Amino acid sequence: QVQLVESGGGLEQAGGSLRLSCAASGIIFSINPANWYRQGPGKQRELVASIASMPSGSSRNYADSVKGRFTISRDNAKNTVYLQMNSLKPEDTGVYYCNVSSPFTTYWGQGTQVNVSS
Repeated sequence: QVQLVESGGGLEQAGGSLRLSCAASGIIFSINPANWYRQGPGKQRELVASIASMPSGSSRNYADSVKGRFTISRDNAKNTVYLQMNSLKPEDTGVYYCNVSSPFTTYWGQGTQVNVSS
């Protein structure tokens, strides 16, 4: 059974930093692409950052709104994906979800809330 557990959310002031973690069991992050999504209040869920699998070169992509501020990374030994968020803005507020895509389906975590105050 695949399980993704996000953590690291919370309340932070604008300009601050948070690091989100997504720990996986039942699936190996290194050989599957992983993504961070977020859903702000009254908004649709949007893709924030993605990291390709190791066989595909581990390339990273970011939404324009977070480029230069957020960094996605992966610790293969811990089977965990991270999202380092710097220079936070109030518009970064939302529930952040990680997901991982296997050849057969996509798995989602339960989400972690991030609130950025101005």
